[in-house]
Amino acid sequence: MLELKGIYAGYQDLAVLFDISLKVEDGEIVSLIGSNGAGKSTLINVITGILKPTKGEVIFMDKRIDQLPPNKIVEIGISHIPEGRQIFYNMSVLENLKMGAYVETDPKKTEQRLEWVFSLFPILEERKSQKGGTLSGGEQQMLAIARGIASGPKVLILDEPSLGLMPKLLPKIFNIVREINKNGVTVLLVEQNVREALKLCERAYVLQTGKVVLEGKGSNLLESPIVKKAYLGL
Repeated sequence: MLELKGIYAGYQDLAVLFDISLKVEDGEIVSLIGSNGAGKSTLINVITGILKPTKGEVIFMDKRIDQLPPNKIVEIGISHIPEGRQIFYNMSVLENLKMGAYVETDPKKTEQRLEWVFSLFPILEERKSQKGGTLSGGEQQMLAIARGIASGPKVLILDEPSLGLMPKLLPKIFNIVREINKNGVTVLLVEQNVREALKLCERAYVLQTGKVVLEGKGSNLLESPIVKKAYLGL
């Protein structure tokens, strides 16, 4: 469904990504792991059109998209849940969700999507008139995810969904990711909680200093000496 071929990218004179190639198949959960500065956010920015690669191609459903603007990439079915949530704090929960669903022009389909979102996040329906900025950290993360799926994506990119959350909330967030995937949405998960990210996914890629250094089944990478030493402290 989504493929990167030989991607090089960076910012002005700073090179960040070097010959990145990876695939995300239809229906998969694929994890991308790596330490701070490895290039994960830059890679997401390339996929979502925020940053143009200096070399290489991004292919989505057999069409090249690396020269499309971000709004067109959302329209064709790629939604990005950014690190740090970035919800609209002064807008209500419902207004946030409608902003996520702006690409849908059919009011009936928009209503159906909102019903689906509320079935996944009942707490957001209870708080739909409440301003986003007054929600708890966990509820804000739920709202960020809900806003992203309100666009009806084929591929959902999640950037550090567990960041800043209390440990007791982490299982709930990862279970929500599983449920979204079961509903037919392909997921690319960028996550520093390496153990949970590898447990959740079918396949994973390990990024170090802008290069893919390992790839394989999540369960296999959990047993990799490199992963154990660098990310699990074992």
